[in-house]
Amino acid sequence: MSEIDEALLIERCKEGDDEAFSLLIDRYQQKVYNTAFRMMGNYHDASDCAQEVFLRIFRSIRSFRGESSFSTWVYHITVNVCKDELRSRQRHIEDSIDEMLQTPDGERHKEIASDSPEPSEVYERTEMMERLQELINELEPNYRMILLMREHDEMSYQEIADMLGLSIGTVKSRINRARIALRKKIIADGKLFAMIERLYDIENKGKDGGMSELLGI
Repeated sequence: MSEIDEALLIERCKEGDDEAFSLLIDRYQQKVYNTAFRMMGNYHDASDCAQEVFLRIFRSIRSFRGESSFSTWVYHITVNVCKDELRSRQRHIEDSIDEMLQTPDGERHKEIASDSPEPSEVYERTEMMERLQELINELEPNYRMILLMREHDEMSYQEIADMLGLSIGTVKSRINRARIALRKKIIADGKLFAMIERLYDIENKGKDGGMSELLGI
């Protein structure tokens, strides 16, 4: 779908066209879910957040003015939905822990069992993503745009080449230079590098490879 086609879909959505909204959701469904999964850490929570994202988009699409790309607008909504859920969950956990159980041995905190990632891990994941986005925003505009097209919008090299009027070889070369530039920024940011390394190790226990493989260094 071209940018012009997307703009027309957005205008139709603002006019209440349900079919146009379904087409728009089909385009962004996987991207929204991927972002939610990276922030929430599991399929169930990511799916719930994705549904809330699409509901918010439906309710607020008339407020979209095109001051940023629609993709960026959707990304910010997704991040905010996930952050709202994480804050709500943290308050719930804190309230539950504060509940005391009377036992013959005296008071003790209620033990809470959960298969979900630890709250600290989830918050660290959120902080990591926000800082990573800041570093991406610091890239030169051409690098930032082409990297987001490839990594965030999940466009093929051919799709990017067609949209930008470039050869596939040029597209691959620019994406490689953008990744190198971003890699240098990540390595220079000791705190972010440590967070990525820690979360990567948690998610890849027992697997070959490591941060050097992940970042290509």
